[in-house]
Amino acid sequence: MSKFWSPAIQSLVPYTPGEQPRVANLTKLNTNENPYPPAPGVSAVLRAFDYDRLRLYPDPDATPLKAALAAHFGLTRSQVFIGNGSDEVLALAFMAFFRQNKPLLMPETTYSFYDVYANLYGIEHRKVPLDDEFQICLDDYSTDNGGIIFANPNAPTGIALGIDDIEKLLKRNQNSLVLVDEAYVDFGAASAATLVEQYPNLLVVQTFSKSRSLAGLRIGYALGHADLIDGLERVKNSFNSYPMDMLAIEAGCAALADESYFRATCDQVMATRDHSAQELAELGFICLPSSTNFLFVRHRYLEAAELMGYLRTHNILVRHFSRPDIANYLRITVGTDDQMALLISTLEKHPDIQRLPVS
Repeated sequence: MSKFWSPAIQSLVPYTPGEQPRVANLTKLNTNENPYPPAPGVSAVLRAFDYDRLRLYPDPDATPLKAALAAHFGLTRSQVFIGNGSDEVLALAFMAFFRQNKPLLMPETTYSFYDVYANLYGIEHRKVPLDDEFQICLDDYSTDNGGIIFANPNAPTGIALGIDDIEKLLKRNQNSLVLVDEAYVDFGAASAATLVEQYPNLLVVQTFSKSRSLAGLRIGYALGHADLIDGLERVKNSFNSYPMDMLAIEAGCAALADESYFRATCDQVMATRDHSAQELAELGFICLPSSTNFLFVRHRYLEAAELMGYLRTHNILVRHFSRPDIANYLRITVGTDDQMALLISTLEKHPDIQRLPVS
């Protein structure tokens, strides 16, 4: 701890990202990256890019990508905001909308960056427990508040809410912002983007990192009423006017243009996920229903921390969280069929795991 730190920073607990090891021959199933490459058009963009352009600043408004996203969702450019990954978009949203004189409501078990942002900005917040089946119950978000945020599907549980439940929440909570974080929505959930035109207090945040295989370029965006987008732009332009580089803008447009490739890779991930869940169930794991590119699982008899260590000794990385309510769960990213087969075969070799038929 430095004597030069601001007082608020001294007690801040930062977000801990998934491990990115620099070791060869690892099967990396710990950070929810897409196992398939970006759309072929992205490769063409990278090959054709004129490096001399890098001496210039990029378009501060990311105009081509904003226009492409607006057309994709049937919105106007004034209803689209673009930032350096959805994490930055979320950070700007916390600053723009949630510093109120009433508490922000969020799930108790969810993306841990929400808690970090609230503490960083000094935002009063209240955590709402999940129900006994690890689901978000939106009926519990009925108290007076300065905003509501939740991930749909939720992370790290992978469970999705129905669009009807979200609309009911919007109808009864019209005096504060509802932010729906849809980082994983393309793997089987319904997007609240269809409700943006009807509800001026709705902000939907998505990313190119998961379903479009562009985690390395950091492209995130928000969809909402023009007044909400204007608020985000004000904060962005008071912090960093150029969050998107030239390559990210062009590659994002190329990825968005190839709908057939996007759909095919999402379908493949979902098929592999569902097959892997069945295989894990036969090995004694309980898998929560997932609408994401990961599985949240616990073994009936073995501790999660021990299983994570066992897999690591076999060069397979999965994610384990130490929080008491989920400490016996592992989050397993869905890889390729070959990667998941290796995971299953490695678990089968564990001396205390036996394959059992599942009725």
